[in-house]
Amino acid sequence: MMSIERYELTDVQWNQIKDLFPEYRTGRPPKSNRVMFNAILWVARSGAALRDLPKERYGSWETVYSRFCLWRDTGLLETLFIALNGEADYENLSIDSTIVTAHQQSAGAKKGCLISGASQHIGKNSGGHTTKIHVIVDALGNPLYFQLSGGIIHDSVLAIEVLEHVEIQDSNIIGDRAYGSLAIRTYVSEHDATYTIPPKKNAKEPWDIDWWLYKERHLVECFFNKLKNFRHIATSYDKLATSYLAFIYIAAIFLLTK
Repeated sequence: MMSIERYELTDVQWNQIKDLFPEYRTGRPPKSNRVMFNAILWVARSGAALRDLPKERYGSWETVYSRFCLWRDTGLLETLFIALNGEADYENLSIDSTIVTAHQQSAGAKKGCLISGASQHIGKNSGGHTTKIHVIVDALGNPLYFQLSGGIIHDSVLAIEVLEHVEIQDSNIIGDRAYGSLAIRTYVSEHDATYTIPPKKNAKEPWDIDWWLYKERHLVECFFNKLKNFRHIATSYDKLATSYLAFIYIAAIFLLTK
């Protein structure tokens, strides 16, 4: 029992989000939101298949999956994530990405589920099939925004698109050399923000940066380490990118409520 309970929300964590769930009215008494959330959290943390859920504790896996799909498709998980970011520290914003391996079980999504011409944000290179998680974290190391792409997409390609989803005015953007293109730096400056991004070693016109401040970038690396403690996220098993992103929100909600 203890090995199961350590994967679940504590009372303190649950009290932070319980009022954000809608009431469900069905012909039979519905499973509590807390039980359903803990069931999904168990899958995210253990990396086990949904069908392997401990039935005696969480009930039928079909019921859990149905509730998960409902929360995913209505955007409830993203709403919970955003609500928990109400007191974010925007002084320094770190942007980065990490690559995860796409398991063979993640293949086979229906053609009608293709996203923006990309096959569920799964890219193929010499290392196999991979997905990339792009993230922005605040000055406390808490996530503010997630975006997925194929693993072969360079960080600089989506940098501006990722930054557009966060209010960066009066913030300092911290990133590695991959984010040092003129277009990215111009975007940051035009939005009344500053940047701490080192120039590439072959830059024709290198600029100075505050290397002590640059060390704050470790916060985004630390966040990725925490995120990948969730085995279902460290390896992508989902056929749909929307499902994989939903599991990322589940993990982020758990971390933000701790």
